[in-house]
Amino acid sequence: MILDKFRIDGQIAVVTGGTKGIGRAVSLALAEAGAHIAVVSRSPHKEMEDAVVALGRRYFHHAADLTKREQTKRVIPAVAEEMGDVNILVNNAGIIRRASAAEYSESDWDATLEIDLTASFILSQAAGRLMLAKGKGKIINIASILAFQGGLNVTAYATAKHGIVGLTKALANDWAGKGVNVNGIAPGFFATELTEPLQQDPERSKSITGRTPAGQWGDPEDLGGVALFLASPASDFVHGVILPVDGGWMAW
Repeated sequence: MILDKFRIDGQIAVVTGGTKGIGRAVSLALAEAGAHIAVVSRSPHKEMEDAVVALGRRYFHHAADLTKREQTKRVIPAVAEEMGDVNILVNNAGIIRRASAAEYSESDWDATLEIDLTASFILSQAAGRLMLAKGKGKIINIASILAFQGGLNVTAYATAKHGIVGLTKALANDWAGKGVNVNGIAPGFFATELTEPLQQDPERSKSITGRTPAGQWGDPEDLGGVALFLASPASDFVHGVILPVDGGWMAW
């Protein structure tokens, strides 16, 4: 049955930034399809734990600040020790610091690049080593439509997301023949905490929905099925793809 290709029963999925927004939606979608969930965030989240456990899955929270490299390096070993393995990695955690390019601070640049790009490399490398040893695994990098555009007042974020595309393709070239799939998702404008300033700006919000063929902000749940596809056997011959989920933004 083709639907069996979308089952990930018993798999261990690590989702960074997995307690809210896009990360939460992806975590719950993977749990519904059979995966046990390890969430990486700065603070525990009881509601998230309860939701995963209610689905009959194991749940583990690992506290880490991914702007701090030494904490990032401890994530995959900690999850593997607690959960027994790492089969799926979703690099979702990210921040946005907004300012004009002329006024953009080095500290904001460094923090954004560290969590939005470097952490994805460190986590992918560590998880990839485990996956390569087994000849099987799935890595999903959350990019953005700003991986293809420059955006407004988000210099470091756009730069990091362009880097995520390059990282995804480079890892796919290296690991595709060794059983590890590395792909990415490029969300458009979604109604999350990260985009709250834009949602609260009537003029900016109207310009975004007006520019989006679907005519609305995305709902994080719209990404669940896409993430499941890339995490499941249904995508075993898909490598190095950056899949826009943007209400038609890139088709405009």
